[in-house]
Amino acid sequence: MAGEPDWLVWAREIQAIAQTGLAFTRDPYDRERYEMLRGLAARMLAARTGIPAARIETLFAGEAGYATPKIDVRAAVFDDRGRILMVREVLDGGRWTLPGGWADVNITPADSAVKEVREESGYEVRVRKLAALWDRTRQGHPAQVFSCAKLFYLCDLVGGAAATSLETSEVGWFAEDEVPPDLSLGRVLPSQVRRMFAHARAPALPTDFE
Repeated sequence: MAGEPDWLVWAREIQAIAQTGLAFTRDPYDRERYEMLRGLAARMLAARTGIPAARIETLFAGEAGYATPKIDVRAAVFDDRGRILMVREVLDGGRWTLPGGWADVNITPADSAVKEVREESGYEVRVRKLAALWDRTRQGHPAQVFSCAKLFYLCDLVGGAAATSLETSEVGWFAEDEVPPDLSLGRVLPSQVRRMFAHARAPALPTDFE
């Protein structure tokens, strides 16, 4: 994958093979081999990151079933002045991002985006369209252990009022030339924010992908 070191790609692939193998094998000897592969992936990451291998193995052991990308949802909410809603994260040095987070179980990704906006900003929104479905690695986000698909929804403001939360310390509306430079790059990139403004100006644009 472009933008990521080979060792991370290899360790992630080994971990995924081990996780999927452990989910389906019934052979105790194969189980032992897959556990060894999981340990190898953990040691590879530990050697490059300085994080103890035991801690990484515990993280990997918490992942079960067929290995698939994680789902992150982001909401691009615009007001009647064409400004985009952003929140300042308590974590990550207080940097700015679009409201969002991991998709929740038992509700759709779109409903997860609506929920994240409500919880992080105090506003109520309605999803208009799926603007983009991007692979996190191909977009150039900082490298992470697990694969991730990022879903960006174009949303209309329908109510509520600005309110911070345990996760956010500030809520703001920004024109395209006013977007804060200190973005939480693990969550959103400047190019992605610009693309959301393009979708807001031209709602008939097709969904971006990859």
